[in-house]
This record gives sequence, C-alpha cells and structure tokens, in this order.
Amino acid sequence: MDTYTTDVIVIGAGIAGATAAAQIAADRRVALIEAEDHPGFHTTGRSAAMWILNYGPADVRVLTGLSRAFFETPPDGFTETPLMAKRPMCFLARPDQETSLRANLAGGIGLREISVDAVRALVPALRPGYAAAAAIEDDAFDMDVAALHQGFLRLHRRRGGTLALRSRAGRIARRGGLWEVEVTGGAVFRAPVVVNAAGAWGDEVALRAGVSPLGLQPKRRTGVIIDPAPWQVGTWPLVHDVDHAWYVRPEARTRLMVCPEDETDMPAHDVQPDELDVAIAIDRMRQALDIDVRRIERSWAGLRTFTPDRSLAIGWDPAAEGFLWSVGQGGYGIQTSPAAGRLVADLLAGRDPGPAAQVLPMVNPARFAAI
Repeated sequence: MDTYTTDVIVIGAGIAGATAAAQIAADRRVALIEAEDHPGFHTTGRSAAMWILNYGPADVRVLTGLSRAFFETPPDGFTETPLMAKRPMCFLARPDQETSLRANLAGGIGLREISVDAVRALVPALRPGYAAAAAIEDDAFDMDVAALHQGFLRLHRRRGGTLALRSRAGRIARRGGLWEVEVTGGAVFRAPVVVNAAGAWGDEVALRAGVSPLGLQPKRRTGVIIDPAPWQVGTWPLVHDVDHAWYVRPEARTRLMVCPEDETDMPAHDVQPDELDVAIAIDRMRQALDIDVRRIERSWAGLRTFTPDRSLAIGWDPAAEGFLWSVGQGGYGIQTSPAAGRLVADLLAGRDPGPAAQVLPMVNPARFAAI
C-alpha cells in the first residue's frame, strides 16, 4: 500500500477542485484526487456556461464580478485561447410575465429594457405576438469551459501539485492530526487539511469522513443540440425566458442549444437525459421561435448541485478539524471559479480575502449546522 503525505488533499477535480488546488498550490503541497478517468467528467465537462452578472443569489453575483478580471486577463501561459466571447443575454416576457421582467429590471445591474421589435431584429425567428416585453444584458459572455478547466489543472501542476485519477475516495479518517484518505487501488493520502470539492458527491464524502452533511441536492439539467436552418444563429444573443422555463444559445456558430431549465432532484450518479425533458425543451422553444426541428442532433444531461438555500458553501466545517468545504456551486461554478478558488485558498491560509469577505456569512457552511 502506497502512502503519500502532503499539505492539502482536494477531493474532486471538477472546476471547484481544480481552481482551489491551483490557488492553494502557490504555497502548499497539494494532492488533487479524482474518481473518474479524467477531470470534470460529470458536471464541469457538460456545462454550457456563460458569464452573467445578473444570475444567482447575492454571493454568486459578488464572486462572479470578482472573477471577471481573471477571465479577461488570465496569467501568462494559462490558456492559448480567449476565455470569454461577448454574447448579450435577452430576456423575453409573455403578457403574463411582465411583472417578473419589471422585478428583474429593478434588481439588475446593467440590465435594460428593449422593445420586442429590437429583439426580433436580433432574433428574426421570434414569433409575432409571443413576447409582450423584453430586456437585455449587453455585458454577458460565452465561456470556454474546457480552456478554463484545463488552465487551472495546468497551473496546479506547474506549481508542483499532483493529480491522481481513477482515485475514488473510500475510507476517510482523521488520526494524529492528519486526514487519511484511502482511494481506489489502496493508496492512502495523508494531510492535515481536506478540501471537499466533490460536487454532487459532497455529502457522501463528508459522511465517509464522519462529518455532518449539508443537505446538498443534485438536480438534473438537460441540453439539446438542433440544426436551426435556414436561420443563421451565430450572432444571436442567448434568449432566455424571464421565469427560467427555457433558453436557447448559439452553439458552434451554426447550431442551437436548447434547454428546458429543468431541475429534477437526482441522486449523485452519471446522469443521462430524459426523453420527456428533451421534448419539453423543444416544445417551449417552438412556442417562442419559428424553428422547424427535424431531428435532435445530440442531447445530454448534467447535475447541478445546490445547498438548501442555493448559495455556495465555502469554508471550514464547524465541527470537523481541518475539513474545508467548497460545494453547492449549482449552475454558477464556472463563472465564479477564480474568485471562489481564491477564497478557499485564503481561508485555508488564514489570509484576508479582501472584497470577497463580504460573502463569508452567506457561504459559511456553519449556517446548516442545525439542519
């Protein structure tokens, strides 16, 4: 049995774990362990992320804003391709949804109302009479998820970190001031600190460590790729129902991704799309857009895992020494990742997290101690 002693063990090599490991590795030895054959297999690798400032609860919006500078100017050698590409986000409201649109406008940053005719100029497929009002967030961006994730993994390795694939955490115990994590194949990693960045498996990891779970709930989200011909969609904005019932966004310049914004409670597993959700996605999209769907080119599903109050959980466990949480990213993990990873590293090092300090009461895992 091989035993590896290090300073920090990060469990889970999706975007949360990769980002935290890369940031922590600047001044500590870090072992990043991943259950699958490659990092980001379940959620990160199935994300169709955008950077949207007006998305999510208050803590998410703060961390999203704090992450922007990294996306715009990543460190030298981090990536060979841009991480962001401008794509506005358009909100549509049917006559019965105008109250929701007004609420979004009142509480949004950089969100402005536009006419339905202006939307149709951007999205010519919009059906006459569908929308009564609309708004647009001009300052939104597509995200290159693969480039971002791989950049953090490279940064982790460049800073001396190690990555152990096919290493599912099994027995987890604390002995003599060190956590011992036994993984697939029998190897044991030992360190004074464990960072639980296991996504949908976060509560399962905690239970194996004898730590109280937070009440995480994985939820299935479905994506569908269609050919929208004869429409040329490459320059379209993301088009979003104001009440989060569906959205579409261009994919690979000539295709359209359609999502029913489903949130079906699921156990943590390799989730697959459900045919009903695929049909719902197409039906909701076709009520708004005059697109003839001849066939589904591809469909997939991923798990978006939320805490009970839907804010992130980042911080030390209130009862388990050396156990630090970074879970509950839901649908916000990509756009918050640089600031969230930095916050994990700052908490671990006992540093002042600067502007991110304002979210600490919102993301503190101790808020679930009585649940």
